[in-house]
Amino acid sequence: MASSAQSGGSSGGPAVPTVQRGIVKMVLSGCAIIVRGQPRGGPPPERQINLSNIRAGNLARRAAATQPDAKDTPDEPWAFPAREFLRKKLIGKEVCFTIENKTPQGREYGMIYLGKDTNGENIAESLVAEGLATRREGMRANNPEQNRLSECEEQAKAAKKGMWSEGNGSHTLRDLKYTIENPRHFVDSHHQKPVNAIIEHVRDGSVVRALLLPDYYLVTVMLSGIKCPTFRREADGNETPEPFAAEAKFFTESRLLQRDVQIILESCHNQNILGTILHPNGNITELLLKEGFARCVDWSIAVYTRGAEKLRAAERFAKERRLRIWRDYVAPTANLDQKDKQFVAKVMQVLNADAIVVKLNSGDYKTIHLSSIRPPRLEGENTQDKNKKLRPLYDIPYMFEAREFLRKKLIGKKVNVTVDYIRPASPATETVPAFSERTCATVTIGGINIAEALVSKGLATVIRYRQDDDQRSSHYDELLAAEARAIKNGKGLHSKKEVPIHRVADISGDTQKAKQFLPFLQRAGRSEAVVEYVFSGSRLKLYLPKETCLITFLLAGIECPRGARNLPGLVQEGEPFSEEATLFTKELVLQREVEVEVEGMDKAGNFIGWLHIDGANLSVLLVEHALSKVHFTAERSSYYKSLLSAEEAAKQKKEKVWAHYEEQPVEEVTPVLEEKERSASYKPVFVTEITDDLHFYVQDVETGTQLEKLMENMRNDIASHPPVEGSYAPRRGEFCIAKFVDGEWYRARVEKVESPAKVHVFYIDYGNREILPSSRLGTLPPAFSTRVLPAQATEYAFAFIQVPQDEDARTDAVDSVVRDIQNTQCLLNVEHLSAGCPHVTLQFADSKGDVGLGLVKEGLVMVEVRKEKQFQKVITEYLNAQESAKSARLNLWRYGDFRADDADEFGYSR
Repeated sequence: MASSAQSGGSSGGPAVPTVQRGIVKMVLSGCAIIVRGQPRGGPPPERQINLSNIRAGNLARRAAATQPDAKDTPDEPWAFPAREFLRKKLIGKEVCFTIENKTPQGREYGMIYLGKDTNGENIAESLVAEGLATRREGMRANNPEQNRLSECEEQAKAAKKGMWSEGNGSHTLRDLKYTIENPRHFVDSHHQKPVNAIIEHVRDGSVVRALLLPDYYLVTVMLSGIKCPTFRREADGNETPEPFAAEAKFFTESRLLQRDVQIILESCHNQNILGTILHPNGNITELLLKEGFARCVDWSIAVYTRGAEKLRAAERFAKERRLRIWRDYVAPTANLDQKDKQFVAKVMQVLNADAIVVKLNSGDYKTIHLSSIRPPRLEGENTQDKNKKLRPLYDIPYMFEAREFLRKKLIGKKVNVTVDYIRPASPATETVPAFSERTCATVTIGGINIAEALVSKGLATVIRYRQDDDQRSSHYDELLAAEARAIKNGKGLHSKKEVPIHRVADISGDTQKAKQFLPFLQRAGRSEAVVEYVFSGSRLKLYLPKETCLITFLLAGIECPRGARNLPGLVQEGEPFSEEATLFTKELVLQREVEVEVEGMDKAGNFIGWLHIDGANLSVLLVEHALSKVHFTAERSSYYKSLLSAEEAAKQKKEKVWAHYEEQPVEEVTPVLEEKERSASYKPVFVTEITDDLHFYVQDVETGTQLEKLMENMRNDIASHPPVEGSYAPRRGEFCIAKFVDGEWYRARVEKVESPAKVHVFYIDYGNREILPSSRLGTLPPAFSTRVLPAQATEYAFAFIQVPQDEDARTDAVDSVVRDIQNTQCLLNVEHLSAGCPHVTLQFADSKGDVGLGLVKEGLVMVEVRKEKQFQKVITEYLNAQESAKSARLNLWRYGDFRADDADEFGYSR
């Protein structure tokens, strides 16, 4: 009810009309308005007030749909200008009014004044004075109000205003258009440019009726991207509001009804237009979401031109504060700690095409499903041979491509994981298998959303949800947009081309096929492979891409602890450290690209040989980490010395398989007693490169002139016979020439070929690496090959120190070494050999100061304690330096001695 106030007057005189106040909600015509009160806990009451003593023209009305014979009624002359005069003057303003007459039907007539009291502008007089209304016929001027109306009318006639002007007023008639023949063409013709409009009616918070100017199209506009609670029409014709429907409607009415706005026409739905309404005070779409009056809807959010992320952000704001329709909202990840919602992890395995296994900082493994996407699957009837077992990776179209895309992008890389929701476990039904609880997340690497990239290539599809299902990706709109692009461009699953077929032969355990295949693999030397599965530390399943086959591969030269086996009737326990060996191999090679050398096969059809990962021999690495022993069959191999050296180092540490190792009696080692004295024979070297793991490459100063002469001759030869750009096809392991950033050519070795534009090379005379296009590579002339002059860069590591595993600490140490010794001459002494490279001490050429000892003194590294007697003197010196750094709390020691409790966390072992 509009607020009212009793005007003053003596109780003995004639009754004085009560002055009442309200806010103008709507102008119905030139002589009728709707006023409302102030909202208190919900939409306010309202009432219609008709102006006494005057008449304005009737506005156009559309024929009722229930009366087929009825016709549309057009505007009367000057009816619309009268309505517009009142609309612009009164909408949203406070007015006061008196009721002078009330008909039996309840219609109220009275006087309306602009402002808080009757001293304000008399609206009826203003209309008559502008020639937009007339006094009612037969009205006698028998009181002051009627006299003033009569005077205003005479003045308007004299001034020929409004309806008293010359002509019949036909120019004031609107040509209203209630329907649009082709809504899609109508929307497209406006090119998403703002259209001026008046909001004529509010159906609910997100649906309005708008008059588009200047052509007078009366259209229904649904706000793009959102939906407010609505009014359900019952069977008896009554409407039942959903929770907050009335409040949402009032929110939109109080801001937009009969206001001048601009509308961006974005799409159409039947005869309804989808659009965004712009008001000088803001965007009603985003306001409704932010206040909790609306929710985002997937089917129309894609057409919202001002950025779907803004709508999602506004909805998220209301959800977090549990406003109105979200009062009972519980976030999908509400029960998770912040560290479990967002974290960085290393990808260890790709499961099919929508899930990955990651390793957390704690060392635990976790399976992460990509939110809101579905991997490729068999459509329609299963056409597989009933006798043939389905292999999803190879038999489902595009599954292999999807898995390979993820594998190449993610394996071994650190990714950012943002958990979107936890899908609870579900029991099995007749048609759907049981699912365990699944953690669904958005996974990004280098700012790229992996799920979005997968969908955009047509290698996965987006799951559709019920509108009230909040368990979805936090980037759901980007996924939908990516899928739309993939469909439009006919990518992957959406392509009309024939689906790719992968005929992969599995010869694991097939002795006959393995025998036929063996000579071919032996002749091939090193073959490229992908590790598909790890059975144990030394038994793997490999996919050979060139040969398109699967084989079981056993590591040669080692004896790895046997794992547990399930035999008929009993379970055979695994040998000690078998699980650790399996885990080590998994973390190192699972789903990585490797190289294999096949030497033979066993009776079961399993191939035996050597496996190399990033240049390292896996057999040697297992022995080095005390997870395997050297087998006697390794004696005839070229890797035997490396294996023995690694085994000897592992024995000295007495860890894992060598935990109970007893050294040989003293008498058996008498021949090497002379080696108890540390050999110090320093030679001059030139340090050319420092690696991120604190290894370094040096050139022998004595052969430096030979290299300079060879480089000069080689460059002269290349200048005379320059390589034809693009003619060289690089292959892994080949020696070549490469053009460095300085424009000069150097000798190099190809380490990896990703594509013609990305070739990984290693500069064999300097130790640095680079990724180049093949156009900057060429064939190494035979006259300058490694037979003429061997590779001059030799790799070494510092002896007696532990390289920090913590990334920041390691970077500090590397930066210090780069500053001190890169591109300088030093003195080098080999202290002991290791499987990877020799360990040495370096001295500055001028001061003879020990570089490694300097790092210890600065607290940048820790000491590696060795038990050999010949090293005890130098180890003692290193330990004393470490104690000094610890006392001074330098770098690693700035928080004290962390090793007692936090050694694992910091990546050190005492």
